[in-house]
Amino acid sequence: MPQVDLSHYKSILKNASAVEAAEKALSSFKPVDYDVSKWDKVVDAFEQKAVSQAKETVQKVDKEETDLKATLSNITEARPFEDLTSDEAAAANPEISKATEAMLKHGRWTVPGV
Repeated sequence: MPQVDLSHYKSILKNASAVEAAEKALSSFKPVDYDVSKWDKVVDAFEQKAVSQAKETVQKVDKEETDLKATLSNITEARPFEDLTSDEAAAANPEISKATEAMLKHGRWTVPGV
């Protein structure tokens, strides 16, 4: 504990009882030692869990990054929409063929929304 020069305060303060009370409080102060070893295990467990979760997050982010790069590659390398044939569009999304067949069966020759 750092030493406080109370004699200096006694010489400059008119209220000597305040300095004496401070001197008494400082002399009777005894620091308490705490056993923190039990908390070491708690902190270690928390740290292990946090590191484990961080590693899982890194793996998820890496996978997502790979997927996004593949998606971007598909987008940039894709042929323009105008160059696609109806067969290629139907192969990419079979629902298109089903919807077209249903429209033809009902005699509808226009695309909804156009």
